[in-house]
Amino acid sequence: MERKQTIKYILLDTLSAMLAWGLLFLFRKIYLEHTDFHDTANLFGDNNLWFGLIIVPLGWLALYTIMGTYRNVLRKARLKELLDTLLATIIGVVAIFFLLLIDDQTSTYRQYYRSFLFLLAVQFSLTYFFRLLVTTQTVRRVHTRQIGFPTLMIGSGAKALHTYLDLENQETYSGNLFMGYVRLDTESATPNTELSKVMPCLGSADQLRNIVEQHGIQEVIIALEDNQKQLTAELLRTLNTCADLIIKITPDARDLIVGSVKQDSIFHSPFIVINNRLMPEWQYSVKRIADIALSLLAMTLLSPVYLVTAIIVKTTSPGPVFYAQERIGYHGRPFRMHKFRSMYIDAEDAGPALSKDDDPRITPFGRFMRKVRLDEIPQFYNVLKGTMSIVGPRPERQFYIDQIVKRAPEYLLLQRVKPGITSWGQVKYGYASNVDEMVERLRYDLLYIDNMSLIMDMKIMVYTAKIIIQGRGK
Repeated sequence: MERKQTIKYILLDTLSAMLAWGLLFLFRKIYLEHTDFHDTANLFGDNNLWFGLIIVPLGWLALYTIMGTYRNVLRKARLKELLDTLLATIIGVVAIFFLLLIDDQTSTYRQYYRSFLFLLAVQFSLTYFFRLLVTTQTVRRVHTRQIGFPTLMIGSGAKALHTYLDLENQETYSGNLFMGYVRLDTESATPNTELSKVMPCLGSADQLRNIVEQHGIQEVIIALEDNQKQLTAELLRTLNTCADLIIKITPDARDLIVGSVKQDSIFHSPFIVINNRLMPEWQYSVKRIADIALSLLAMTLLSPVYLVTAIIVKTTSPGPVFYAQERIGYHGRPFRMHKFRSMYIDAEDAGPALSKDDDPRITPFGRFMRKVRLDEIPQFYNVLKGTMSIVGPRPERQFYIDQIVKRAPEYLLLQRVKPGITSWGQVKYGYASNVDEMVERLRYDLLYIDNMSLIMDMKIMVYTAKIIIQGRGK
């Protein structure tokens, strides 16, 4: 359903862009250059018309993708889409004029202004008109229960039952298709009779992550009794490691007073909404584009370094050049992280162990590689694959994650973002030599998540470069 809806938006946006470019071309030819309307050879024989009909729509689609237009297309709101479309149109039209039209010969600057305003009005009107038709149809299908979003209720008491009934009986249906509820670990295993009449009990909170994945849950509603509120933080830590969930919490009187509740519809029930997206959509897109571009650039420019490093690793100690190890990444998914081998091949025969000062397992050349982060550069391949980012918390092995979580359960919050080659914690501590340092480094990685932005990524990359140049890596 969502894929078909996305394709529909893309096709209609392409049509809008082609129509807008064609109308702009005719406007400039007929009203600004005074070309005879019947002079079809001059009107339609210009290569700029056909070039624009192919290239310009591709530019618009790229812009819309970067701005996150095609994400969550079944949950679009018409007013928000109006503002998003207007912003994208202004950015796109300015780009078109600077890239394609600024060098055109005109008799007066007024022609530029008229062309700009004409394209702005036509592009916005056509794009939003088609989008409004699709979005209105989708909203109507949600309200008539033809489209529903798999939803999980956490809690089995009176608050959960009241929340369910409130959502079901509200004036406009919000699209919550309840798959079942989860009881808390402290609650009785006996299902709530009243709640079980309207939805099944899917298990307890210690099975929460598996339940979310098994039932394809998109939205979670936490409805706890007043004496259970202290469990909210623990539930959020678990839910934040699941992929792209919308998390809502039933508010109490205090939440209403302090303004924690945000409403986007006057008909829907009030909730505290936890935003699982840490940056605006366009920043996620730019971050991924930068990851790909910088990784390709780094692998190209550093190809001689790769070759020389591989030769030295191979000739200075027996064993393979590269070392691949399973780490835990985005949303708790395991992946293989690649490095230049900096230890002897039997380094962990006795089991997993962290590196430390004067570690006898590290080869002489490996010690140098670690100081200048040379052993990490094969991870640009992981970045290209999408399992890592250039900036993000360093990934750990499950063996150590289990130990860290016992002391600092908030570590699981790091799985909300892709792991990185470098991080705030890595800049501060380098390689952790024990679990205590891992927990200490965690503070800085959590700060990174709370302040995540493209500017923050740039700062971390600058400090990483400084450490590499000074050879201060640990």
